[in-house]
Amino acid sequence: MKKLNLAIIGQGRSGRNIHGKFLKTDKNEFFNVKYVVEADEFRRNRAASEYEGCTTFADYTELFGIKDIDLVVNATYSDMHYAITKDLLAHGFNVLSEKPLCRNVYECDDLIKTAEDNKVIVAAFQQTFGAPYYQFTKNLIASGKLGEVQQISIRFNNFARRWDWQTLIKRMAGNAFNTGPHPIGMAYGFLDFDKDAKVVYCKANHTSMSSGDADDYVKMLFEAPNKPLVDLEINNTDAFSDYNIKIQGSKGCFKTTPASYKLKYIVDGENEERKVSDTFLEDENKNPVYCRDNLKVHEEEGTFEGSAFDVGTMTVYKSLYYAITEGKPLFVTMEQARMTVSATEQLHAKNPLPRKF
Repeated sequence: MKKLNLAIIGQGRSGRNIHGKFLKTDKNEFFNVKYVVEADEFRRNRAASEYEGCTTFADYTELFGIKDIDLVVNATYSDMHYAITKDLLAHGFNVLSEKPLCRNVYECDDLIKTAEDNKVIVAAFQQTFGAPYYQFTKNLIASGKLGEVQQISIRFNNFARRWDWQTLIKRMAGNAFNTGPHPIGMAYGFLDFDKDAKVVYCKANHTSMSSGDADDYVKMLFEAPNKPLVDLEINNTDAFSDYNIKIQGSKGCFKTTPASYKLKYIVDGENEERKVSDTFLEDENKNPVYCRDNLKVHEEEGTFEGSAFDVGTMTVYKSLYYAITEGKPLFVTMEQARMTVSATEQLHAKNPLPRKF
């Protein structure tokens, strides 16, 4: 397999610690980091030593005219993603954009059209779709072991303060933009990206837990015809959330973090059918008793190898490699990314926060 050439724009947490980290591992069979763009001189010089044989630039426009770039990774500040991605697409580059892809559906559609007009690929980096725990959960639901799923709860919560640029509305920050594409994408994934899926409730707020003015509390409910309710939270005020995903079904319950899971369920035929009573229950001495059953249940637990940051990232890059070389579909399609953008746009439209900075 011949590696393609790649340029990374940005050497911050995402550009260096996620993309760069993976691309320097043996699991990267797909791309060679040939160019790095970084405005900060120290980080630019460090990149020159960390990526063997790469050429560095201070401004992304210096990439224009270079003919041997197969993919550009846009890992700039969130508020710069749309404009830079559009400019790169217009100049004939395939682009993988960090999340958030853009601010609204208009911008998303514009990127899709710009890519089509220039016969290039635009992709959203939502690597959580490839995380082992998410894929395991999807397969568990499909197996029917949990019965008819009634509710799916997604919690990307913590109890922590933040005071960096990711707390500022002017930088297109906050929990919905920064973390949201992962759980919101999952929510639609659990609804099979049904075209009739919709946000039926949403709330966003800025609490005293964080500096800045962007949202650090997000609550959303999703539904689709003949599908379970999806209950989603992304907030900094929850000190006791012990799962990222919980599934409640007619035969069992499941909860998982990215590292481990627990499952409790019943099996058809192993518990005696109960005849319904239209009056109170009583014991042998005619004393009223509470309706309680001693179900035979099965319990399982396990751990996952890999995470969104290695397995998920590899899945995205592998998909891009074959999309570029063989025209195969992207692992995360732009239609799926568009649904995530739309949900975030609705959240912000219905919950406008005052800009203070």
